[in-house]
Parts: sequence; C-alpha cells; structure tokens
Amino acid sequence: METLLLSDRCAGDISRAGEILRRGGLVAIPTETVYGLAANALDEEAVKGIYRAKGRPSDNPLIVHISHVSQLAPLVREVPEAAKRLAAVFWPGPLTMILPKSDLVPRTTSGGLDTVAVRCPSHPTARAVIDAAGVPLAAPSANLSGRPSPTTFCHVQEDLTGRVDALLDGGDCAVGVESTVLTLAQGTPRILRPGGVTLSQLRSVLGEVEVDPAVVHQLEEGRRAASPGMKYKHYSPAADVVIVDASPEEYVSFVNRKGDGWALCFEEDVPFLQVPTVPYGSRYDSSAQAHRLFDALHCLDQVGAKKAYARMPSKRGVGLAVFNRLIRAAAFQVVNPTGVQVVGLTGPTGAGKSTVGKVLRERGCYVIDCDQVTRSAQVYDSACLEELSGAFGPEVCPCGVLNRAELAKRAFASEEARNRLGEITFPRIIRRVRQLLEEGRAQGFKILVLDAPTLFESGLDSACSRILVVDAPKEERLARILRRDGLTKEAALSRLEAQPSPDFYTSKADWVVENGPGAEVNSAVETLLRDLLEERENTCL
Repeated sequence: METLLLSDRCAGDISRAGEILRRGGLVAIPTETVYGLAANALDEEAVKGIYRAKGRPSDNPLIVHISHVSQLAPLVREVPEAAKRLAAVFWPGPLTMILPKSDLVPRTTSGGLDTVAVRCPSHPTARAVIDAAGVPLAAPSANLSGRPSPTTFCHVQEDLTGRVDALLDGGDCAVGVESTVLTLAQGTPRILRPGGVTLSQLRSVLGEVEVDPAVVHQLEEGRRAASPGMKYKHYSPAADVVIVDASPEEYVSFVNRKGDGWALCFEEDVPFLQVPTVPYGSRYDSSAQAHRLFDALHCLDQVGAKKAYARMPSKRGVGLAVFNRLIRAAAFQVVNPTGVQVVGLTGPTGAGKSTVGKVLRERGCYVIDCDQVTRSAQVYDSACLEELSGAFGPEVCPCGVLNRAELAKRAFASEEARNRLGEITFPRIIRRVRQLLEEGRAQGFKILVLDAPTLFESGLDSACSRILVVDAPKEERLARILRRDGLTKEAALSRLEAQPSPDFYTSKADWVVENGPGAEVNSAVETLLRDLLEERENTCL
C-alpha cells in the first residue's frame, strides 16, 4: 500500500486526511498524548482495518475521539452528571471516559463490549482532523500492537509506512503517555489506565475514585480487558526489560555488576554507570519521564539492545502512568537486588516526622533518627568543633563545648552560612548514618527508615528507594515549634522561612502523610506499609 505523508502545517493536508477518513481509510494523526491510528468510529469495516494494520487483538477496545463535548451524547446511552463535571474540567485533554454505549457505536469499535471509551483531545490538529472528517474517530496508538507507543512522527513512519493510507506529521507529542482511562459504567469511578490526568485531580472533582488492580498487576486470568493497555505485555521494545526496584546507589551497583545490558535510567545515574545508558528523565520529574519514556524504549530498539535494566519510577501523580507502561514493557519482571527497602522520611520542620517515625518503629521498621545522629559524638568530634569555630566564631564552641543555640543563630542567618554548616557536618552525618544502615541490614530488617530533615540537602536520598514526606498546615507547624523548642514566635517563623517550601518536599515524594489536626497517621502508615509488602510479594529478590 502506498502511504501518503501529510503535514499539519498545510491546511489542505488536514482536509485531505478528513476526506480519506470519511471514505473509510486509515490516517495516523497526532494527539497531545501519543500518535493515534484513526478511522471512522461508526464504520465497522474501517475499524476492522485498524485491527489489521496494527495486528491488534479484536477484543482490545478502541477509544473514540471527538472534537467537542456536545458530540458525546449520541455515542452513549446517557451522559451522567459525573461525566459532565469531568468534561468541564479536563476536556479537551488526556482523559478518556467509559460509559454504556449507544447503538450508534459498532461492537467492533468497543471490542465486543457494551461500553464505549470516549475522549476529546486537546491537540488542535487532532480536533481539526475530526472536524474535517465529520465523524468521531476511533484511534488507538499508531504503532504495531505490543510495541512502544509513538510520540514522534519518526516512530509512526517506522511502524506503519505501507500499512495505512496516510501519516499526518504534527511534531512531537507533549504528554508522552496515553490518556487516563476512567470507567463510569458501574459503581465507583475507577481508573483502568493511568495517564496525564492524575488520581488526585480526579478525586478533586468526583471525590471517591478507585484504581483498578490491573493498573499495577497482571490482568486476572479470564478477565476481559475493559480498556486499552490492560493486556499482560504491552509497549514493549525487542529488549528484555527488567525493572530494578532499588535506591540510586543500589541500582548503579547492581547494573554495573551485571554488566550484560543497557541502563534505562534517570539522568542522575548516567555519570556513575559503566554500561551503555538510555535515560528517560530525572528522578523527581514524573512529567519528563512520561514525555520521554516511549522515545527511550524506541531508542533501545534502534541501538539493538537485548537486555535493559530500568530504574523503578515513583507511582505518585503522573508517575503511576509511567510505572504502568514500564511494568508492561517489562512483562512484570521486577527485581530488588538487596531485598531491603530504604525509606527516606522527611518534610518541613514542625510537620511531625517524629510521630510518623514512632509509628513506623512500632510497626517493626528500623528507624534511624538523623537528628539524634547529628548530636552524637561521632559527628561533633574535636575536629568538627574546630571547623565550626573557624567558620562561625569561637562563641559557638566555648571551652570546646558546642553551644547549639549560638550555632543555630549564626548558621541560619544566611543561605551562605547554612551551606557552610552543611559542608562541615553533612559528610560526618552521612558516614554515621551509613554505618547505622549497615547495622540494620545485619540485624535482618527489611524496611529501613531514614528520619532526615535534610534528606535532599545532604544527598542521603541517593540511599533511599522510596521517599515519605510528612506535611502539615503552616499554622500547625508553627504552633508545634513554639511548644517543642520554646522559641519566640519571631524566631520560630524565621526557622520556618529558612527551610524550603512544603512543595519542595511533596514534589519528590512517593507518599505524603498529612499530619495536621485530626490526621489519621496510623492509618496512613498502615497503607504505605501494605503497599511495600505487596510490592515485595511481586518482586524477585
């Protein structure tokens, strides 16, 4: 088949794409998530062409794309209030809603189901093509079935040239992973596939929203896929992908020791790896990971990689979508090289980290109180006191005894002074913390917790596979500091302002425990420990 190459920079090409689709042809089009292979969603024969071109199983439902919310009603039996609220907030955008379908939608389009998945993309070219076609468009990802999804025009050309009528170049996709799929067809709204619209965003509109177990686990045997992307193996490069659930340090050590594959890693890992690397973003930037993941998987194919060891992403926010795609690309192969999880416990001052640390200790975790470590003789030895006196004046160590109040006053007077304090104390603190971590491992603990207010500033987050942040409203944190430390309000406020904002911590978190008035800390800790236990059961050690 001859495949036309079109461009969204030419208005005539958009009209031509619409004409091809009206007469039952197939056109790959850009969206904000990934490129889609489009056909008339109401034309059963055209939709069958999608399955043939992709080599896609016919029981895998397709998503119907519309250009305006008003086009939803004819496709479904009714538009519930929840769908109206979601559309008002997230459409156009990367959210797909599943509803009971009308008779207008062929069962071929819905994968034989009585429901239909519908979304309104935000990419202007996608909506222009829908308008030019004059019909809703069924459009799964524009790739061969099971392969990594296409986020660039080059990806589409590689997979579909000669298989479809036309390819429409619209540049790179902004989001990089497919849309969030939410079913409203029965009971509590449930995410079947995570994407650019997050769980917390959906809950902010609807209240209760569940996450289907198949998002992070294999689809139960005999259960039919109610959404695209729920199959066992999906988004896969030719390489055998294994996810490594470990801290940055453990990941680097494990991959270097294996030495038999490529590292599908974060940018921060690259300088320390001794094997070829394909980075897919930064550790604490899930949006960048989502944007780059599929391109990285395609890159593994381009370099002929046979094996790839992937860094485990966070499952919070958009990170859940990244993990969902990666775990399927890896066919659910996950290894933990040490069998231990090191959890970094941090957050703004006064948030109540010690309370959470106490609960974790009661639940059998090995908790290292880094505040206590900073007061130990192993840190503030004579050499340290001498350096502090030289940096901040002899008044901080009169007669060789540390005056902590005076040191705090001088060290927190400016950012330069804080940095100098860190230069002197952090290496000593880290050395002692690492000794304690080894002691915890030697004692057989499987969950080690670093209660560290300066986890990121000290670099100790490189020893952690998970980050737990405790937060509380500023007024509550201020009140706690006043009660705990006996400071004036002015001094307490100064301490609060000297720290990074709460967002600095929560943006890096795998879990956030809200510890304000009336908070159910025990319940929150039980949930995260249950998550860790569940992950351990599904991991090869």
